[in-house]
Amino acid sequence: MKKTHIIILVLIAAAIVVLISYTGDLTTYETIASARQKEGKFVNLIAKLDKSQPLEYDAVKNPNYLTFTAVDTLGNSVKVVYHNNKPTDMEKSERLVLKGKMQGDHFECKDILLKCPSKYKDDPKAQKQPEPVAAEPAK
Repeated sequence: MKKTHIIILVLIAAAIVVLISYTGDLTTYETIASARQKEGKFVNLIAKLDKSQPLEYDAVKNPNYLTFTAVDTLGNSVKVVYHNNKPTDMEKSERLVLKGKMQGDHFECKDILLKCPSKYKDDPKAQKQPEPVAAEPAK
């Protein structure tokens, strides 16, 4: 074999190794039921804040402890424990992406991403009618 063929084969092998190493970092979004089946494994949950259940947070007593109930799109709910500051405007968020692990009866959350309410929703009052453009006079 020529030296160029060997170099090309080594580069291809290195590229394959890099691609395989990145596939371990790919994460998918889980439901609460599938996260319970993967107890102890790191998962991403997409859920909503259950506003009918109490949100426990006391910034004076312990600013790094927040618990709330999350509900997924299938209607399953789980208690979430988050050991960090409460995200600003969490109650206004449409959806939450919760990153963490199921630990027994609750979800131990490491990070919370908020999906904020869209300011671009269809609002009939916000839609303006286009102003008529005056035609230029003929020359």
